[in-house]
Amino acid sequence: MGNVYLMTTIVDRKIIEKYLKLYRENDLHIMYVTLGYGTASNEIMDYLGLDSMEKAVAMSVVEEKTWLTIKKQLQRKLQIDAPGGGIAFTIPLSSVGGRKTLEFLLEKTDYQKQEESTLKNTDHELIVVISQQGYTDVIMDAAREAGAYGGTVIHAKGTGVAETEQFMGVTIAAEKEIVYIVSKSTEKNAIMKAIMEKAGLNSKAKAICFSLPVSDTAGLRLLED
Repeated sequence: MGNVYLMTTIVDRKIIEKYLKLYRENDLHIMYVTLGYGTASNEIMDYLGLDSMEKAVAMSVVEEKTWLTIKKQLQRKLQIDAPGGGIAFTIPLSSVGGRKTLEFLLEKTDYQKQEESTLKNTDHELIVVISQQGYTDVIMDAAREAGAYGGTVIHAKGTGVAETEQFMGVTIAAEKEIVYIVSKSTEKNAIMKAIMEKAGLNSKAKAICFSLPVSDTAGLRLLED
């Protein structure tokens, strides 16, 4: 088994379903989709052959082998490298909130953990929490009690709800809230533990969380002070 990554895909909203279809064909069902808005200038838009600034952002956790397979198909089937094709990239996960969360994200139980990435040796990490709608306060209260200063919330819609219900044995709504929390690496474990205890998979929030290494930051002077 390879390493585990957060795969992020950013494409024009009008063609996102083509990408989701390709992912499902590769047995990738647990995805989170939200909307975005491009900020490129008109000159860059024209150069890249783009006719819309409205974007869709899809996120999913994948193993290295799965990503390499999908990457080839994105290039061959969807011509993602062509102007206007979009972008997909991966970021190594540095930790996940429990074994059950990992099994849920990868939709399997036979994953063998490898050595952690050297990117984990960073001063800060981004904690990503995905939960049912309406539980942001519960998540942030738990995070603050463990040392977090604040977070950013975006709304999203999950796909693969049927597969999720089969795995969890419970009904899970498609509407999601995603909370981004930047923390010191030394405080990350305590924050994630607090979140999973108060809002984890055994709670009504049904939250899952994982962290990503942050190589550099700006605007965190208050946290450092």
